[in-house]
Amino acid sequence: MGLTEFLIHYFTLIISQLGYWGVGLLMTLESMVAPVPSEAVMPFAGFLWFDHKFTFWGLAFSSTLGSIIGSLISYYVGAFGGRPLVKKFGKYLLLNEHHLDQTQRFFAKYGDKTIFISRFIPVIRHLISLPAGVGRMNLAKFSLYTVIGAGIWNSFLAYLGYYLGSRWEEIRKYSEILDIVIIVLIVGTIVVFFFKKESR
Repeated sequence: MGLTEFLIHYFTLIISQLGYWGVGLLMTLESMVAPVPSEAVMPFAGFLWFDHKFTFWGLAFSSTLGSIIGSLISYYVGAFGGRPLVKKFGKYLLLNEHHLDQTQRFFAKYGDKTIFISRFIPVIRHLISLPAGVGRMNLAKFSLYTVIGAGIWNSFLAYLGYYLGSRWEEIRKYSEILDIVIIVLIVGTIVVFFFKKESR
């Protein structure tokens, strides 16, 4: 059994045993720096909706509540950890003290849009709350855009799981392709930025 299959096995076990509490717990971890992709959680929850064990509104509420709790924890870790946190642990999260000022200015100008859009981007949504806290983004805006973005994304994945029924795991295959495409685009953007900077 590979790592992905191993994780999905335990994610489904947690949801089966704990119900909505399990969904909320996993989505809390998903919104923090934890290897819990929503693509491996919400489609199975959607299948249980298809199987009449869950309801749509129950899933939407529990998953979004978990997302905002996890995001707020990461936000406050960034807000209260500040520079010392970035200096000590930032390298493990692709952050560093040198770019802290840029991060703060970025979130002051684009924070609301970034938080909303990031909920639809694999990997990035796990990390985005930390720099938002470091940059001291307005908490009300942060919470609002997190709830809206997470609510839409979680509900979409749950609906796909409901639509596919017992074939809910097929969603993971397509999400892996999407992950690769996004990573290639990000790397490509960094390379273009680097060469433009060097050519000046």
